[in-house]
Amino acid sequence: MEAPVLPFYRTLAPAFALLLSLNALAQQPGIKLHRPKSKAQTTTALPAAQKESRTYASADQKLTLEPREVFFATFLALNHCGYDQELDRSDAIRKRLRQELDAVLAQSEPAQSAAQQLCSFYKDHDAGDPSRNVAQYVSLALFTTPPPTISPSVKEADLPPDAAAVLGFLPVLQRFYDSARIHDLWVKYQGELSLMVRHLQPALHEMILNTDLYLKLPLSGVADRSYSVIVEPQIAPGQVNARNYGSDYSIVTSPYEDGSVKLDELRHTYLHYVLDPYAQSRGASMRRLQPLLDSVRNAPMDESYKDDISLLVIESLIKAIEARQIKPTAAPPTTDKKQLEARRAELDAQRNAAVDGAMSQGFILTRYFFGKLALFEQTPVSFKEDFPEMLYALNVNEQKKVADNTVFSNQSAGDVIAKARPQGDLSGIRLAETKLAQGDYQAAERAAQEVVAAGSADSGRALFVLAMASTKQGETEEARGYFERTLQVAKEPRLLAWSHIYLGRIADLQQDRESALSHYNAALNSGDDSADTKAAAQKGIDHPMEPPKGSDQ
Repeated sequence: MEAPVLPFYRTLAPAFALLLSLNALAQQPGIKLHRPKSKAQTTTALPAAQKESRTYASADQKLTLEPREVFFATFLALNHCGYDQELDRSDAIRKRLRQELDAVLAQSEPAQSAAQQLCSFYKDHDAGDPSRNVAQYVSLALFTTPPPTISPSVKEADLPPDAAAVLGFLPVLQRFYDSARIHDLWVKYQGELSLMVRHLQPALHEMILNTDLYLKLPLSGVADRSYSVIVEPQIAPGQVNARNYGSDYSIVTSPYEDGSVKLDELRHTYLHYVLDPYAQSRGASMRRLQPLLDSVRNAPMDESYKDDISLLVIESLIKAIEARQIKPTAAPPTTDKKQLEARRAELDAQRNAAVDGAMSQGFILTRYFFGKLALFEQTPVSFKEDFPEMLYALNVNEQKKVADNTVFSNQSAGDVIAKARPQGDLSGIRLAETKLAQGDYQAAERAAQEVVAAGSADSGRALFVLAMASTKQGETEEARGYFERTLQVAKEPRLLAWSHIYLGRIADLQQDRESALSHYNAALNSGDDSADTKAAAQKGIDHPMEPPKGSDQ
C-alpha cells in the first residue's frame, strides 16, 4: 500500500520578526542587520505626532538576513528528486540550478549514486503533500550544522518531531554534497543570492515600519533572542516556513519570479514576534480566560490552540489586526458622498468577512479584538499599554456566548507558523503520530492505546494510528478492525476519507470489489476536498488495488 496520508498535527506558536534596517546591508549573501541605536536615526521621516512613540530596539539584537548553504544543498537535492511545487512561479535561478546539477551528475558516477540514494530516501519519506515534505526538511535544516560537515546540531531527543522523522537524510546528503561538489555551486551563486537578499530588503523594511507604526510601539529591547530570515529560492515561493525554538526564531522564504515575497504571511510572523511576549507575561489574565478553551473543542484549527489559551488569544488578536489593516479597493479619487459611502461599506464588508472567517476557524476572540482595535486606533496610547486594558475588559461569559453562537467550518484554513517542539515534550496523540511517522510502530501503538483507553476526544485519531501501525506490520485483519472503529468514532473528514480508502484497498486485496467501490465512493463523499484524497479515492475506483509483486496474496 502507499504511504499513509495522516492528519499529522502541526503545533502553532510564536514566530519572529523581520527587523531590517536600510543602512545595515552588507555585500555578502549573509548580512547581519541591526536596528539603529538612537531615535534621531529613525524618526526623521515620521509624522510629528508619532515621533515620540516610534523608536527602534537596541542594536545589540542579532538578526541575519541570508541564504544558508545547508538549505541550498538540501533543496538542490529535493528539486533533483522531483520537488516541483510552484516551479514555474519561482525565480529563474531554481531552474538553472537544476540544469547545473544535472551537468555535474552526468560526469560523475559516485555523484549519480549518491543522488539516487537521496531520491530513494525522499520518496520513502513522502509526508503526503509537497508542503508537508518541505516543512520536515526545513525543520531538519534548521537543526543541521553548516557544511562541510553535515550533522544534527542538537541531540536527537531535542529535534522537533518532523525533523526527527527524516533524520536519516543527513548522512545521505553528506555523501551527495561531497561527491557532487555542491560547495562549488554554492560559491558560484553567492553573488546572485546576495543581490536577491538586497532586492528583498526594502519591501520587508517598509512592512515592518508600517506594522510598528500601527501598534505605536515604544522603545523595547528583546535581549537574548535571535531571529533569522533565510532566503532559499529553490523552495516554492507560495510557501513560508516559520519556526520558533526556545529563544531562536527563524523564517524561510523564497521569492516569486518577479522577486516579490508573500508579505502578508511575513507580516503575520512579525506580529507574532512582537505580540507573543505580551501574552506570556500576563499569566493571571490568561488563567482567567482558560474556560474559553471549552468552547473551541470542535473547531477545525490546530489542536495546540485548544490546549493553550495564550496561543488562542494572540492568534485571535493577530487575525483582528490583519482584518483592520485590509485596504480599500483601488479606485479613482472622488468627492461624491454616495460613492464614498459605498466604498466605506465595501471596505467594512471585506473586513467583517475576514473576521467571520477567523471566527469560523475557532479564533473566537477575533471579533472582540476587532472592536477594541477600532478604539485603539483613535488614541495616542501604544499597544503595549492598551493590551492589558483589552484583557481586563474581556468578559468571559459574554465571549462564551459568542463562541456558542459561532458556526465552525468543517476544514482548517491552514497555518503560517509552527513551533519546533522537542520530542521530549510530546504526549498523547502527538506522540502516537510522531512514532508512527518515524516507523516505531510498537511505540505508536502503545501511545495510541493510552489515548483510546482514556476516552480522549482524540480517540478517532488514535484509532487511525493503530490502523496504520497494523497496516505497516502486515496485520490486515487488525487494521481493518481499527479502520472500522475509526469510522464509528472520528468526526474529521480527512480521517473518515482515508479510513474508507484503506478499507477499500483491503477489500480489493480480498477480491471483494463491490465492497471496495462502496468505500472509495464513501471517501469521495466524506467532506474532505483535499486533492490527494480525491486522487486516491478515484484511483481506487478506476483500478482495483493489487498485492505487491512477490507477495503470496
